Amino acid sequence: MTSSSGASRMSASCLVAETIWKEIESTHKVNDDQLWTLHFLFGKNFEGATRIVDQRGVNKISAHPSGRFIFQVTGESRRKDQYLCFAENFCACHSFFYDVVNRGEQLCCKHQLAARLAASLGSYAEVNVSDEELALLLSRI
Repeated sequence: MTSSSGASRMSASCLVAETIWKEIESTHKVNDDQLWTLHFLFGKNFEGATRIVDQRGVNKISAHPSGRFIFQVTGESRRKDQYLCFAENFCACHSFFYDVVNRGEQLCCKHQLAARLAASLGSYAEVNVSDEELALLLSRI
């Protein structure tokens, strides 16, 4: 397989996933077909993401007055580490850098998926901070 066909497959997968996320956002509900398709696209990472969302492990940290936000997602390890992530393009976890960026084996990590699923369902805790507090939080990444 050439790298361009791999890129095409990944972009097609991203388009399918994006369509499903928008459907879920419009209803704040997820059906079996959507779950199956997302599982097909993301595999074990999606399974982990659903467990995180079910356990209420996603916070949306919103800054005021700018309205900027980032998600804080609790990991599944015994340590219950918390990772800052932008659902579409970044997570501070090891898996994001190793499996997504470095090896290109995954489209995203389970924390990104948990943030995206929670955002689509409206199933997250809201944490309000000042713009300065958010800037300080981001400077630690």
